[in-house]
Amino acid sequence: MSGLYIHIPFCRQSCIYCNFYFKNGRKHVAEYVDALLKEIELKLNKNSEAIQTLYFGGGTPSFLGNSELKTIFNAISEYVHPNDLKEVTLEANPDDMTASNLAEWKEMGIGRLSVGIQSFFDEHLKWMNRAHTAEEAEQALTFAQDLGFDLSLDLIFGIPGSSLEQHQFNMEKALSFNIQHLSCYGLTLEDKTPWKKLIKTKGYAKPDDEQGAEQFKLTMQYLKSRGWEQYEISNYCLPGKQAIHNSSYWKNTQYIGLGPSAHSYDGVNRCWNVADLNAYVEALNKGILPQECELLSDADKFNEYVMTALRTIWGIQIEEMKKRIDDITPTIERLEHYVSKGMLIKNEQSYVLTDRGKFYADALASDLFIA
Repeated sequence: MSGLYIHIPFCRQSCIYCNFYFKNGRKHVAEYVDALLKEIELKLNKNSEAIQTLYFGGGTPSFLGNSELKTIFNAISEYVHPNDLKEVTLEANPDDMTASNLAEWKEMGIGRLSVGIQSFFDEHLKWMNRAHTAEEAEQALTFAQDLGFDLSLDLIFGIPGSSLEQHQFNMEKALSFNIQHLSCYGLTLEDKTPWKKLIKTKGYAKPDDEQGAEQFKLTMQYLKSRGWEQYEISNYCLPGKQAIHNSSYWKNTQYIGLGPSAHSYDGVNRCWNVADLNAYVEALNKGILPQECELLSDADKFNEYVMTALRTIWGIQIEEMKKRIDDITPTIERLEHYVSKGMLIKNEQSYVLTDRGKFYADALASDLFIA
């Protein structure tokens, strides 16, 4: 299986917390699309794997015009057999989800929307510098569910000044729509973001780790009580509605990335495109793929497996570790140590995080890395 990720690096405005590669406005959209078509031809001509998922991420893919989206879809269709596709996802913001846009997306073959709601409180949306209001979000979701889209929503917790009651309201409101998937992310302070600058220049509040931990605990408890499955630390779904494309990242399967800053993985090499639109366009105009690649060592493959698998409901599989390194005894000893600390559960052939362990997933993964 191979998943195809297309990075759309354009947004209407900058969210306070975002450190993904993007540009505001539509000034360079035409040259981006022309360059992307060249990359599609260069990369997909060499791909022998059947592409089973398409994922348009960003940036804000819904910010593109429908004619531009259709042009990209038409180019991809030369290399993708419709019968192979199991999932086609478009990341969308509520301010783009008009009834007419939704109908056109449906006609293009987009069956799943990943909607950036973040919060149903206008004061949170204003603080985050989101382009939509809570009312627009509810209207957009109503339009989308009426057209039969599979819906995944993004919510953010740990917003400075937010309460447990507000976070629970956000989850209840999300589940009041006909959604199948929910991503709940703790707000983190990243380098090179407007938030980091505003803390220094305007005295904005810093993250409150205790508040974030309480809201994460509430997230797990509330969604479990409603019958939802936490199949990855930040991702929850109704039974059988796991995100197919995103699961490929967590299961170490192959995927191809297109667009500035996009990553690709073929099981042996990790490649990444330049995170610069001008350099991306210039290289492709010369017929050159704008990417660097790294041949992964056995240690790299093992560490990446541990880091991703540990976050999931499937956990770290003993047989998968054996495929990557010769001697897993030291790793088993470390895993058993965390079992004794109540952070892991040992199943027949795997080690899975407990709810307590999920608070320390990154630290546990780092401790399991090999040199």
